Order: sequence, then structure tokens, then C-alpha cells
Amino acid sequence: MDAQVVVAGGGPVGLGLAIELGQRGIRVIVVERHATPLPIPRGQNLTQRTMEHFQSWHIEKQLRDARTVPAEYGIGGMTTYKTLLSDHHYNWMQRELVRPYYNADMERLPQYKTEAVLRARAAEIDCIEILYGWSATGVSQDGEGADLVITHRESGETRTLRSVYVVGCDGAHSTVREQGGITQTRSDHDRKMVLLVFRSTELHTLLERYPGKSFYKVLHPDLNGYWKFFGRVDLGSTWFFHAPVPEGTTKDNHDFRAMLFEAVGAEFAVEFEHIGFWDLRVAIADSYRNGRVFVAGDAAHSHPPYGGYGINTGLEDARNLGWKLAAVLQGWCADGLLDSYDAERRPVFASTARDFIEKSIEEDRAFVAGFDPQRDRAAFDAEWAACGSGARGSVNAFEPHYSGSPVVWGGVGEVCSAVGNHSFAAQPGHHLAPMKLASGEGIYDALGGDFTLLAIESDAGGFEAAAAGLGLKLRVLHSAATPELARYGARLVLIRPDRFVAWVGDAVPQDAAAVLRRVRGG
Repeated sequence: MDAQVVVAGGGPVGLGLAIELGQRGIRVIVVERHATPLPIPRGQNLTQRTMEHFQSWHIEKQLRDARTVPAEYGIGGMTTYKTLLSDHHYNWMQRELVRPYYNADMERLPQYKTEAVLRARAAEIDCIEILYGWSATGVSQDGEGADLVITHRESGETRTLRSVYVVGCDGAHSTVREQGGITQTRSDHDRKMVLLVFRSTELHTLLERYPGKSFYKVLHPDLNGYWKFFGRVDLGSTWFFHAPVPEGTTKDNHDFRAMLFEAVGAEFAVEFEHIGFWDLRVAIADSYRNGRVFVAGDAAHSHPPYGGYGINTGLEDARNLGWKLAAVLQGWCADGLLDSYDAERRPVFASTARDFIEKSIEEDRAFVAGFDPQRDRAAFDAEWAACGSGARGSVNAFEPHYSGSPVVWGGVGEVCSAVGNHSFAAQPGHHLAPMKLASGEGIYDALGGDFTLLAIESDAGGFEAAAAGLGLKLRVLHSAATPELARYGARLVLIRPDRFVAWVGDAVPQDAAAVLRRVRGG
């Protein structure tokens, strides 16, 4: 075997997966075609949950130091009507409202900066090898392992890498997915989109009226619910812009300067750095696993960059799959645990696409069709104010969870979904809210890389004995009771390596082994 796991694609998802595995002692080879990160701004908004991953990968500080917009400026968003300089505007994507339920603050920086930090961290881990300049060109598997054929982009040399598992993190047009026998279902919105990257200090001056904003969504009645979207790459000079364009649009047959002026509502000096196009669609793999072949990130799912879900969803794939692969390879969990990757992550993405991204497009479509300040100013203002107040918002409702997972104990009849409700209570399948232990230490600082049983003035001997019998890595974390820990609503909380709750109770059950067998995959 060349490695235990071979990862095709060294973007944020592939690198995150490699780091998750490498920190657990798993030998990994990452195959990445680009020697340096592509300098195209995308995947910029990193949620509080994503920043918890960077804490676990020991690079939170490095990531925050790499940001291109000063922390004191802010990373908030804003929605406007018709033009960027419109009198109608309100705050958008107020994820800071759910900050108390997570152990980290949000961050915002271009994806190529994130990739650079991840590359540096991966280079520090001895059991990770990265092959830059190579692309995956074929994949096959048998009962003993999987083979990934790779080709050097310049020389044309081919090699075959042998491993126990192959993971495709190689983008929306994934070779691993297509050749690994994993089909895909698409929901096409039939929209061609442009991505412009440009420099303009004058636009920064125009937008000084909106301090602390880093991205801007422009609603226009003519776009039928789709957006014009601006974002800062740095503070003061560089920007990106997404918007629908007619089919057949090329770099040479469209006036992109006039398009920007119309979206902003004013003319300004502009210098283009990049003009590219992409298709607005939602796509999802029909399975995230086929035997020894897995897909993650854009290889498993893709959607419009509406709401900052993309990179965050992909990194959650990496965290979910990484600890499970390591646990199975090291023998302390059963192979059935790997099936839970698809069972948990695929429904969550389907819900994210349906209940948040597509729903947002539909709601904006209904708004611009139903309200017009020229027709009825009072009705428009009332609905606009309701949107701005958060009455139409979904920040608290976006709470990806696995309460219907086959490796979570509890929640009969529930399903894995992105729709939930943030709570401090410890609930099976849900993310663990941070609390301080009686010692004053934050629980996230006390958790290790394995399963942890938080025992609040409770005996845990039955679980310890059951874990020893099953060979399951389990750490027991004892704490005295406190009013803060009482918010968990249970004296015993079983926490997975990815900081999701697997089981809760007030006493060790009679058959503690049955609980542990389920959470370890059988």
C-alpha cells in the first residue's frame, strides 16, 4: 500500500480531510494539480462551526492572521434593492446571532488564503504526502483496496497509487465520482453566471456610507429572485461580483463595465483582473460512498454560492468522514460506521439546498414580484422592514444535525436535516454547545480526539467497562455540577470526535454496550 487513504484534490476539503486523518496517525497521499492556490476569491465566509474545525486542526490563529479585511472593519453583509447605493438596505446573514452555541467566531478571507494555511499545516504532519502537479485520471477497486491512476500535468507521466480507501475531493466535475461508479442528480436553474474580479478604490469610497460591511446582495425585479452579489477581497481595492448573464455571453461580447455601473447605481474607475463564467445549478451525488471510494465537497454536492454554505458544507464533510475512516482503519469502530457518512451528510446537503438556498431564491422571487415601491410604497416598506428585522430570516433555523442517524442513539422517527433549532440542551445528533466545566476549563479545550463521556457528578463505570470490551476509544470527563452545565439537561453526555452528541442520559443504562455498539457502527 502506498497509503491508507489517497485523496484526489488538494483544495480546502481535501486538505482538511488529510489533516483530520494525519493528526490521527493515518498515512495519507493528497493529489493536487495546482502547485499554488488559484488566486480567485471564492469560499470566503467561514462559519463559527467551520472555525471549530480549524481549532481542532491547530491553525485557528494562522487562519485569522491571513485575513485580508481587518478584523475591526467587520465581516457583515447587506441586502439592497435595485442598486448597491439604494436607500433600501438591511443587514443580511446575521450569523453572529447564533455565536453563543459555538466555540469560535466567524472569519472571512479568500479561499486561496485558506488553502495556503491548510497547505502549511499539512506539510507539518509527517504522515501526509502531497503530490502537486498531478491529476486523478482513473480509479478502480477490489476486495483488498483501491487504485487511483494519476497523471502529471506537464510531463504526462502516469502512476498508480494503491490504498485502502480513495476519497474524491476533486470538484464538481469529479473524476473519482464519475469513474468510481457514483451517479449524480442535478437540479438546473438554467442560469449562466459571470464572476468578475476587479480593482476599484473609488467603489470603496462610494461604500464608506455602509461601514463594517464586506459583502452585498442586490435584489432587482428583472432578475426573478436571482442576485447581483458584490464582495470585498481586501479592504479598499479589490472586489468580486457575481450576476446572471444571457446565454452566449463571452468575455468579448458583453459590456461588463456598464453592468457594474448599473448594479452599483454610479460610475467609478474599475480595472478587471478576471472574467469567468459558471452555471447556476444544484447537484448531489446519489451516494457518497461506493465500496472503498468516497466523495466529499463539490465532488459530492454543488450549489449556487448563495449564503456562504459551500466551503463550510465541504469542510464538515471532511470532519465527518475523517474521524470515521481513522476509527475503522485503527480498528476501534466497525465498517458500518463508514455508511453513516452518506446517511448523515447527504440528507443535510439536500436540506441545505432545498430549505435554504432554493427557498431563498423563491422568497426573493416572491418579494420582487409582489412588492414594488412605485406601486405601493407603504406595503413595500413594511415588507422590507420585516425582512430587515429578521422576521423573515433563517439564521437560527440553519442547524445541521444527525438526529436520524443510524449511529446516534435516540430520536425515533427523526431525520438528518439542515433545519433545526439552536439549543444549549445536549440532544442526540446535534452539535454540542460550549460550556465551562466546574474547573473553569471550557469543555472544548478538554475534549480529545476520541469519544468522550461527560459525567456530571455521575458514575460512568458501566460505560468504561463496555468500551473496554468493545475496544472503543472512550475518555471519561468528570465534572461537578454547575448551573451552566445544567443547561445540557443531562448528567451523562456521550460526545463524538466531531463534537456531535451521540447519546444522553442521567444514569448508565443497563446495556451500555448496546449504546456503544450503535455509535461505533455495529
